[in-house]
Amino acid sequence: MLRLTPIRMASAVMVSLGLSMATGAHAQAKQLTLCWAAWDPANALVELSKDFTAKTGIQMKFEFVPWTSYADRFINELNSHGKLCDLIIGDSQWIGGAAVNGHYVKLNDFFAKNKISMDDFMPATVVGYAEWPKNTPNYWALPAMADAVGWTYRKDWFARPELRAEFKQKYKRDLAPPTTLDELKQTAEFFQGRKIDGKTVYGTYIFTERGSEGITMGVTNALYNFGFEYEDPKKPYRLDGFVNSPDSVKGLEYYKALYKCCTAPGMTNAYMQEGLDAFKSGQVAMQMNWFAFFPGLYKDRNVGGDKIGFFVNPREKRHFTQLGGQGISVVSYSDHKEDALEYIKWFAQPDVQKKWWELGGYSAAKSVVQDPSFPKSAPFAPAFLESMGIVKDFWAEPAYAELLLDMQKRVHDYVVADKGTAKEALDLLVKDWGKVFKQEGK
Repeated sequence: MLRLTPIRMASAVMVSLGLSMATGAHAQAKQLTLCWAAWDPANALVELSKDFTAKTGIQMKFEFVPWTSYADRFINELNSHGKLCDLIIGDSQWIGGAAVNGHYVKLNDFFAKNKISMDDFMPATVVGYAEWPKNTPNYWALPAMADAVGWTYRKDWFARPELRAEFKQKYKRDLAPPTTLDELKQTAEFFQGRKIDGKTVYGTYIFTERGSEGITMGVTNALYNFGFEYEDPKKPYRLDGFVNSPDSVKGLEYYKALYKCCTAPGMTNAYMQEGLDAFKSGQVAMQMNWFAFFPGLYKDRNVGGDKIGFFVNPREKRHFTQLGGQGISVVSYSDHKEDALEYIKWFAQPDVQKKWWELGGYSAAKSVVQDPSFPKSAPFAPAFLESMGIVKDFWAEPAYAELLLDMQKRVHDYVVADKGTAKEALDLLVKDWGKVFKQEGK
């Protein structure tokens, strides 16, 4: 992704010119550094933040890094008490560790003083991006970038009369965006290996990446809907019989079956960018990815516009989708906390949130998403709005990184590397997670 860095304003004043100009030069040199991942929404935030600078005179510098190194780069920065970031848009899973370890400024008093209410934001984003402990009124971030896993499909292929007739004869239903996981697999099988416009295409693209979070962020969209639970709802950290329940096993088996039957060759370690490339190149009929990328896809000259459609993650026994997105926090080690809080105050305003959506960011503000005009504001808006009502997130525990790497290994070993059974993979995951929580005293 393109990294955009504004030109720094000069902050030094030559002593020989006299001290009379120092105060004005110092005011001009006010600057905040905001850290995030390098992707399309970050570019939109650069544009949006010009309004903040115009209003306050505070210059904005941006430190954007690729998703593949985003977590390592900024978690290391926080753990080392570095001063690079004044503001950080941190992943939802970081909130527990950042709160417990003192990396973020607690925002409760600031919110109260400035009449910023979490009731003005979508509940799932408050729980997911701002709260620790979860479901308590302790806030460490302002919901900044609402996101979830959604799906794109080749609307133009689905509309072809000959394909519609063949599909209906075979499955006794119309060729349409799938509403169940069973329908998703059928539709993917229908397109797998088919020739369209002289080119061999494949049924679907799903996440398989092992190194960071990819396959976990993909497989959960099947696991949740078959009945997977992270823990006993009545007894926190009791895992056995929930993580590895019969329904969980079915969900993991489904994801592997979908991977084996209906994806393109070579997609053994693929995440966001590989999915975008597969869809843009006309390789797949359907694609799993984050809603954050959908504005760019809709604008794509080759597959956007009338050629692309969007749908919510299909249901099965239950109906969920994986939560993505991030909150914006003030880093406690910053030397510019007051100015950083000023940015939070500005960003929370309804008119700023409205422009954020218009520029390509995903607002979590109710004033934006509950506006009667919102569903018609973009082709993907209705699916996004529905998805944010059914989101479920991964662990946000302080030890989330260990928990995530454990799941990455066990799921990838089974789905991609063909090691063992689904039950064995989930049993091993229960043991892995049990060790982590035991070490955490839980």
